[in-house]
Amino acid sequence: MQKIRTGDEVEVISGRNKGLTGRVRITNAETNRLVIEGVNIVKKHVKRGRARQAGIIEMEAPLHISNVRLLVGGQPAKVGIRRNAEGKNERFNKKTGETIAQPRVD
Repeated sequence: MQKIRTGDEVEVISGRNKGLTGRVRITNAETNRLVIEGVNIVKKHVKRGRARQAGIIEMEAPLHISNVRLLVGGQPAKVGIRRNAEGKNERFNKKTGETIAQPRVD
């Protein structure tokens, strides 16, 4: 189980994008990287293809999961994992002990 999932609100805590917040769009558990909306914008040079034009596009690059912090209700939170009454894993805020709700992915 991952501590940060698609749809979570996170804050960047290190690097050139420090202090920026955004919603997680894509997570990759194998490489421990995630893509955040509007954060870590890079320019990519693309060749002309059948359905696209050549040029320089701006896109969101992945960040390592250790460089972000989960925000719960706008406040930073440390995340723990525990078993609930049904025996399933759930995420919880270590400071308050409250269960972190599943993010809505639209």
